[in-house]
Amino acid sequence: FHDHALMIIFLICFLVLYALFLTLTTKLTNTNISDAQEMETVWTILPAIILDLITLPSLRILYMTDEVNDPSLTIKSIGHQWYWTYEYTDYGGLIFNSYMLPPLFLEPGDLRLLDVDNRVVLPIEAPIRMMITSQDVLHSWAVPTLGLKTDAIPGRLNQTTFTATRPGVYYGQCSEICGAN
Repeated sequence: FHDHALMIIFLICFLVLYALFLTLTTKLTNTNISDAQEMETVWTILPAIILDLITLPSLRILYMTDEVNDPSLTIKSIGHQWYWTYEYTDYGGLIFNSYMLPPLFLEPGDLRLLDVDNRVVLPIEAPIRMMITSQDVLHSWAVPTLGLKTDAIPGRLNQTTFTATRPGVYYGQCSEICGAN
């Protein structure tokens, strides 16, 4: 889609620059162009057609990538002030809290404000659906290395899907300022 849209934009820029070049370099002007209704109609309809040529493929791609129809795992993440609750909904009530480790409990190699006491374990190469909400205030559930950031809003259930492509530890972070720490 990017290449498709870029070619359309390139052609438009080329035509505009060509018209400007001709206007600036020619000494002859045609007075019939100034009152041409047909020309104004074409210059009004042509951009609408070009926008349709860009919009229709992008909408198709947007809806195709919107949702995984059959995820391998669904996890519900509930934001609280200073911790997250995770529910593995496919495994009948497996629920745990994930707290940041205080600086006193950090071991060498642990990352301050990123390491937690209970990590979420995920499969690799499998589509995962995250349902994200909040219990008290606005939060933002984010895992930058996976390219994910979704707002957790009280009373609203947001959803994101992703696939972890390689094993390892992915650090999440709350990226909203919601208190003193």
